[in-house]
Amino acid sequence: MLAQTPPMGWNSWNTFGWQISEDLIKETADAWKDQGLSDAGYEYLVIDDCWSEKQRSKDGHLVPDHNKFPGGMKAVADYVHSKGLKFGMYSCVGTMTCGRHPGSLDHEFEDALTFAEWGVDFLKYDYCYKPHNTPGHVLYKRMGMALKASGRDILFSACNWGSDNCHEWIRSTGAHMFRSTGDIQDNWESIKSIALSQWNKECYSAPYCYNDLDMLVVGMYGKGNVAKGGCTDEEYKTHFSLWCIMNSPLMIGCDIRSMNDTTRRILTNREVIGLCQDPEGRQAYSMEQWNNSAVKIYIKPLSDGSFGIGFFNMSDEEGEGSLQFWDMGLTASSGYGFKLRDLWEHEDVGVYDENYTCWLKPHHCKIYRAWLVKK
Repeated sequence: MLAQTPPMGWNSWNTFGWQISEDLIKETADAWKDQGLSDAGYEYLVIDDCWSEKQRSKDGHLVPDHNKFPGGMKAVADYVHSKGLKFGMYSCVGTMTCGRHPGSLDHEFEDALTFAEWGVDFLKYDYCYKPHNTPGHVLYKRMGMALKASGRDILFSACNWGSDNCHEWIRSTGAHMFRSTGDIQDNWESIKSIALSQWNKECYSAPYCYNDLDMLVVGMYGKGNVAKGGCTDEEYKTHFSLWCIMNSPLMIGCDIRSMNDTTRRILTNREVIGLCQDPEGRQAYSMEQWNNSAVKIYIKPLSDGSFGIGFFNMSDEEGEGSLQFWDMGLTASSGYGFKLRDLWEHEDVGVYDENYTCWLKPHHCKIYRAWLVKK
């Protein structure tokens, strides 16, 4: 079964945009295991827009750009598979992709067969140049049906940016993940805006169809296609922690061939990733603080009976995060407290009853795993 837990991988768009090539994809596949990504759970290597020629072939088929991919896509897919990875590609519901290459409108079934023949395991399906008189849910259902008929298991990643109230119908299309936001940029304000847009939307994500907050910008440092200022390492930790506790798919966007040690540690922190990859697939719920602080709190029930607890300071000033356990359902008379483990410091921090309070610097986070224990 595809996407029992949120998919994990890498996508070319954030750093490289249209500047993609066969060599880049092979070099990325070569670096994957050495960077510890396979061991951390990342498996999908995805080529985004601008991979094809500007016109279909005479018989109506999509054609890879002969300069960027001289060996063809089947050879690229075979190479990616030889590294123990899965291979992903991109198309669009409209007449053209966002980069003005051929879209899949009215070509859904033949394109799905082409992708299957090439060995594609993942399809990102965008929303540009969509006809106004055709509902979006029809177009996504059409491609979902085509992928089912292709004879190959292909993960269906719907990318319509949260348009048309897609959270209300996207699961019916067969999509395994769906974008609920506009495009991310490599800066704190973009990360903050996306995170806050998800407040109280935890009911729209579940196994086999996950709410996608867009690709990660961890490790980009202001370089690349969506580089709009860059972030500090602490802001990248907060970004990654938010995506994990909210059960977003984790699609790396930096150049993994040249990751520094800090980026690698963030992206491969198995304790934080473990929150995202919990088999029950529950998105964290939002917890308001009594003092309406800019520090946001998220609680994620986990399959072993523990909880993920995250404190996130969205403001430009130091802030207090104070969680009253009564608001989670744990009363003082229950006889229980919470044993907390800091998932970034990898250490237990003690047992607490009734409440837990921490102070956070601007844009910083604290994220814990909490177990119920007898006091």
